[in-house]
Amino acid sequence: MKQQIIMKLLTGMAGLGMALGAATAYASPEQDKQELIKYYTSKYPNVKIEDYVYGALAFDPDSKAQYDAIMEFPPFDSQIEAGRKLWETPFKNGKTYADCLPNGGKQIAGNYPMFDEAKGKVVTLEDVVNDCRVANGEAPFKLSDQKTIGTLSAYMRTLSDGMIMNIKVQGPKATAAYEEGKKTFFRRTGQLNFACATCHVQNAGTRLRSELLSPVVGQAVHWPVFRGGDNLVTLQNRYTGCFKMIRAVPPAEDSTVMNDLEYFHSAMSNGMPMKASVFRK
Repeated sequence: MKQQIIMKLLTGMAGLGMALGAATAYASPEQDKQELIKYYTSKYPNVKIEDYVYGALAFDPDSKAQYDAIMEFPPFDSQIEAGRKLWETPFKNGKTYADCLPNGGKQIAGNYPMFDEAKGKVVTLEDVVNDCRVANGEAPFKLSDQKTIGTLSAYMRTLSDGMIMNIKVQGPKATAAYEEGKKTFFRRTGQLNFACATCHVQNAGTRLRSELLSPVVGQAVHWPVFRGGDNLVTLQNRYTGCFKMIRAVPPAEDSTVMNDLEYFHSAMSNGMPMKASVFRK
């Protein structure tokens, strides 16, 4: 059975090759996104691109209806409330996160990750939170700690709910980081010799066991997610899980590889509204 699943995913590599050709080297993020959209709409002409913000639910009306019902009374409200308390609790010097983040932290999440010219690298929203903590005399959070920075970032994204994703790639260094993230997304690796694109480009909309695979376009707008009710999973934590599933050694979270991957990945959702704090199975 497992072998059949693997063979199914590997079938039609010509289609993946087309997508690889579509997301061409040195194309702009908008060109890459539009070519991917062209690929998806050719394969699924009845699925609206704007529905891709719901991930795999765009392909399954019954699951989308269940999602809508669950989101009327989200089972993770207590975690969002915990994130709010973290956000509003002053530092020892009396200042808060809102004092050192752009626009008081509101309507900014869709700009991240961004390329920081001064640092010469991609920085995530979580990096900016930790920079704020250090600047105010506090110890940085461990980026793998879902109960602190994970919960806090989940709440922070509610302050940007509905914001249009707007990842900017400007200048040679930013472009190089974007291209590295693209290479990671399309590079096959691990014992199963899969790429991110194997599942989320070529096989988007098909089933892996009982789960539908989501398209890369629109994916980045809804992380972190709460899986199975209240199990918070950040985007880079999900990357880690994907690397492990294909039997590859995952890069460290917040490493250059992971941040560049998130940079490319997020740019593929440019122009789409953020859906902060959502339920997933």
